[in-house]
Amino acid sequence: MNEVLLDAIRHNNWATKHLLAFCRDQNFTAEQLEVTGVGTFGGILATLHHIITCDGSYLRRLADSEQLPWADGNETADFDTLEQWAEEARLLWEDTLSKPIEVERIIIVDDGTRGTRAGIFIAQSLNHANHHREQVCAILTGFGIEPPDIQAWEYAWQTNRIWDLPTTQPAS
Repeated sequence: MNEVLLDAIRHNNWATKHLLAFCRDQNFTAEQLEVTGVGTFGGILATLHHIITCDGSYLRRLADSEQLPWADGNETADFDTLEQWAEEARLLWEDTLSKPIEVERIIIVDDGTRGTRAGIFIAQSLNHANHHREQVCAILTGFGIEPPDIQAWEYAWQTNRIWDLPTTQPAS
């Protein structure tokens, strides 16, 4: 139904999960996980938590779903829990995109004080996650660690959405 969104949403989910796994594998101390950078949301774990819970919250409203109860809570989470939540959100994205999305549907937000179109939740989800993933990458760079490549091109390579064409041999 919403095929045009599949690569964008799948990349978004892949990039968050890839960055999450990379950060977990660094075995940072609790203190390192709280280090912030100039202009960042918070430390690595707090920012990844923010990305995943906000994505879940946007998705719940877009899907008009009761799933992902953690999305609107204040529960703290470690890397394993965040990975589980990201996977739950990925599955709900897949389900949501398999059905028609009425992008002009009005969704009431901000404690009933504003209305916005459903399509804005898709745009916000993608933009918000990219913005904060870059903040985590900036913190990693501040530690002297090369962040993982989480661009759409790398996603394409990892998921066979891009490939090299065979080269032709020049005629002799």
